[in-house]
Amino acid sequence: MKRALLALLLLPLLSACEGGRDTGTPTLGLQGNPARGQRLIRQYNCGSCHTIPGVYGAHGEVAPPLYWFSRRSFIAGELPNTPANLQRWLLDPPAVEPGTAMPRLGLKPDEARDIAAYLSTLR
Repeated sequence: MKRALLALLLLPLLSACEGGRDTGTPTLGLQGNPARGQRLIRQYNCGSCHTIPGVYGAHGEVAPPLYWFSRRSFIAGELPNTPANLQRWLLDPPAVEPGTAMPRLGLKPDEARDIAAYLSTLR
């Protein structure tokens, strides 16, 4: 009985960690320019690894697709999906998750903010 109850309590947490599953938690309160973020995603060629809705040519299959990104509870299974954490991840992924395949892209803080703003529109 205790194990069943524990499993029921942990199920939402475990499902949030599955590679890119939509968990219904939007990323709100982000300042930035989503249109510029969309252009920057294309400029930095993020679509060579990710499938990204609304970004021409972004059909990569190496990394998780970014459908419904704003609804996810966690970023890379490591950080709660908040505007500040998303910008932190975009600026330096290996600092957040050592050993990640996502490289440092050399983004400037305003670029990370705008890319995060675009990703927050993916509902």
